Amino acid sequence: MKYTATISWTKSANEIFADGKYSRVHQWKFDGGMEFNASASPHIVPVPMSDPAWIDPEEAFIASISSCHMLFFLSYCARQKFIVTRYEDKAEGIIGNGEDGKKQMLSVTLHPVIIFDGDPSPTEEALRRLHEQAHESCFIANSVKTKIEISQK
Repeated sequence: MKYTATISWTKSANEIFADGKYSRVHQWKFDGGMEFNASASPHIVPVPMSDPAWIDPEEAFIASISSCHMLFFLSYCARQKFIVTRYEDKAEGIIGNGEDGKKQMLSVTLHPVIIFDGDPSPTEEALRRLHEQAHESCFIANSVKTKIEISQK
């Protein structure tokens, strides 16, 4: 399987560029045709050279992990006849210095809140196993060295 994304940026006519004060806003276009505006994180590059309204790579990284986990979780629930009516995750990531001293995403914590409907409904133990299965199956999680935790409440 092959996936593609086209990332494009163009210098504005009034930007000097060499002074470092150029816009980091750019576009992401995916193989299915969806397009998104993206930017450097305002935590890293100050506004107005970044735009906090757009997706930044750090947010996309966290969203990719969360989305992959959710999709596998839903699949495993369906196989066990657990009816999920809502799944929401307010995932968060922490950037810091790794053991090698380089900045990196040190951890991602998923905070899924899942609403089930009808019988059967999973026990706490079954829910823990479903999350473990989803985490083990998630090829995004399997592709990164970032510590990924799942917080169940």
